[in-house]
Amino acid sequence: MPIHQPTQRSATAPGEPLAVKQAEAALVEHYPRLVRLAYVVLPPSLGRHRRVLAAHGAVQRALPVTRTAPARTAQVPAQSRRSPEAGQAEAPANAPYASMRLRVLRTALAYEHRPRWWPGRLPAPAALRPTLPVVWGLRLFPRAGGVDELALDRALSEVPGAVRAAFALQLLDGLPETAVRALLAEAGVDDPAGAVRRAARLGRPDRAAAQVLLRSGEFDPCTVQTRPSDLLRRRHRVRAAALAAALCVVAGTLAVAAGNDVRDEAPGAGVTVPALDPAALLRTAAEQWADTSRIDFTAWPVRGDRRGDGELLGRALRAWSEPPGNVQVSTTPGTVDVPPAQPPRLLFAGEVDGAAVVLFHDGGVRIVRYAEPLAGGGGAALDFARTDDADVTTGAAVVVSRTGEKARFLLAPWISETTTRDLLAPDTPGRPLEVGPDGITAPVERPAAGGGCDAWPVLQLRSSERIVENHAFLVTDLGDLAPAHLTYTPKPGGGAPARQPREATGPEALLAWARTACSLRALSGSGVRAVNNWAFAEQRLPEGGASAEWLCTRADTWRGPGRVLVQFLQPAASPTAPAAVVADRNDTALCSRFGQHILAGTHWKAASGRWYVLAAGSRAVNRIEATGQVRGAAGGPTLAVRAPRDASVELSARLREGGTLAAVR
Repeated sequence: MPIHQPTQRSATAPGEPLAVKQAEAALVEHYPRLVRLAYVVLPPSLGRHRRVLAAHGAVQRALPVTRTAPARTAQVPAQSRRSPEAGQAEAPANAPYASMRLRVLRTALAYEHRPRWWPGRLPAPAALRPTLPVVWGLRLFPRAGGVDELALDRALSEVPGAVRAAFALQLLDGLPETAVRALLAEAGVDDPAGAVRRAARLGRPDRAAAQVLLRSGEFDPCTVQTRPSDLLRRRHRVRAAALAAALCVVAGTLAVAAGNDVRDEAPGAGVTVPALDPAALLRTAAEQWADTSRIDFTAWPVRGDRRGDGELLGRALRAWSEPPGNVQVSTTPGTVDVPPAQPPRLLFAGEVDGAAVVLFHDGGVRIVRYAEPLAGGGGAALDFARTDDADVTTGAAVVVSRTGEKARFLLAPWISETTTRDLLAPDTPGRPLEVGPDGITAPVERPAAGGGCDAWPVLQLRSSERIVENHAFLVTDLGDLAPAHLTYTPKPGGGAPARQPREATGPEALLAWARTACSLRALSGSGVRAVNNWAFAEQRLPEGGASAEWLCTRADTWRGPGRVLVQFLQPAASPTAPAAVVADRNDTALCSRFGQHILAGTHWKAASGRWYVLAAGSRAVNRIEATGQVRGAAGGPTLAVRAPRDASVELSARLREGGTLAAVR
């Protein structure tokens, strides 16, 4: 709904005293806009529940404390130079709203302001101050958006509040950069110009889409859902408080009585390294994943029937610190196996397939799995895998056990539905997969490492609507602890903007993966985070043939570098006929957002027996040339020229904006 413009402009400047009635009128009229602004600026580390309450509190506390004389107002309505459509994107231009907005900004930005002497472990003073409104017994959070909204929320959580404020002022209130810099300076930001520069990089390349996302329900604290708080915790809170008080009294008495004995002991005697102490392990509350903007392994609660077994946890930590000779250690590429510098987070401790298994998450950058046999004399195993910057999909599952040709996964708490399917059977629907109460799946078939490629099992997972609305995605076991996320980017449409990777669950995506799944074997054990199939071109074949498709299969690793396979999908009788790999490149940015242009070619034999050189480029290619033993050129993103079977040909392309491009090999 458009925000109605006021009929008169006030003569009051934003920084001058504001009459209470004017301020109250501005607050009532623009309350949803101001609360949304506060919600975006507030630190996501508060959690969604506290951020909703803090946003409302910041706006409600913005009213002036004392009553002042009403400011003079013009008697003639001010002329508006904006169209009605612009009113939806820009903020009201009256001084009462501007003054209220400035007050809200100052309050929201204070949640990240710490005095120099303030302890680093404590939240900012503003976050500790008791404020209204207060909600007891319920948790509040905005409606869950989609993957794009979640990605934007994650990007906002990684920048300071001043950058979030600049981003919101530009996209929600439609302010130009000069006005944003001035407003941030008035709000007390140290480097407003730097905040505006960093905000300009958020939401790219499609700022219009980012504006739509910022106006969605994911960032609307006025339309919220409710859930009960932890009922068991509430029931035992009084009892636990009484017990804690009694323990404090006993501990104080013992400390006084043993004071002299402690002084006589050697200073280093009996000291346990905190990072290797089972009692110091970090444990996440069961429902924290539903009330945080950081959806990754830090939101996993601890599970397993041996999570309280101090002896097992101690053995796992000691093996991690100094692996004995009988412990088999494995690491994925780019992962270090050094002991933890700080206490890691415990994810799981229990018995699975005849072994005691412990899973740790260390410092946000790696998963560590310890497994020891329950019977027999076999040695333990210690596996390390890199998992930094995991998200709702790449942090959705971890391999907890592998036996023979099957594996079990521990699923994230936000997974609400689990099925299995075969990529080589694109028309066959997924089959439900049983998941135990501790989040461990039934055994799942693993892709065959060698021999014939007759099937490629994958997990199809669906996220809870509490964090992402109706979001299903595919992951596959490539031999690492964390399965790889599979996505698909459809071929370019006429006049349509560049496509973005999307989930590989639709019919078109499944057909593309049916012809390229077996190429995933080449990626086994290489620390792959995600694999995207990008249909970058479609080409009509010579001699009246059907259309062929060009795919760029990009594997992104956890450590950064990627590998690219360019695959040519000519017409085939079987929907699972393997594509031809025509190029293979390691450590490249091709087919990523940092390498959006590509050109590839191959030799092709027509039904008549004649040979051709075929070439295709991405959407920005407007001319392709062939030189060498064969010469030819064609306008547009495809080329077909007669050539001997083994002719040596060099391919190059011109881009629409004037650059050149060489073919990938």
